[in-house]
Amino acid sequence: MNIYFCGSIRGGRSDQQLYLRIVRELQRYGSVLTEHVGSAELSATGEEGPAGADKAIHDRDLEWLQQADVVVAEVTQPSLGVGYELGRAVDMNKKMLCLFRPSSGRSLSAMIRGAADGERRLVRDYCEDELESILEEFFSSLK
Repeated sequence: MNIYFCGSIRGGRSDQQLYLRIVRELQRYGSVLTEHVGSAELSATGEEGPAGADKAIHDRDLEWLQQADVVVAEVTQPSLGVGYELGRAVDMNKKMLCLFRPSSGRSLSAMIRGAADGERRLVRDYCEDELESILEEFFSSLK
């Protein structure tokens, strides 16, 4: 199973350690196409590269998104990129799980929470100690 994981990069890297934990947990269920999102070497400026790198990143990530069987996103840290990826995933009719931590004191965008339909698109409020069980439940429901 190909899994596309979304997490904030240029929107802020304060959740990087959590992203790494999620990526490692997702690897139990399949191939994580975007495992670099959890990397400590990736800064808030994003990936280093030559001029035109933004276009190459966009095109590569959309190709990965098309290859993905499911999308899992940690949406607590607001990110334009994650929002864009989720919108494209909806257009591609991908099965999605969005994870949000209310303990952050933030409010999740109505455009994310409102897109949940209980079948193809799920939004789960969670605390970190529930992560493994939520992912287990999600991936078990795919079988």
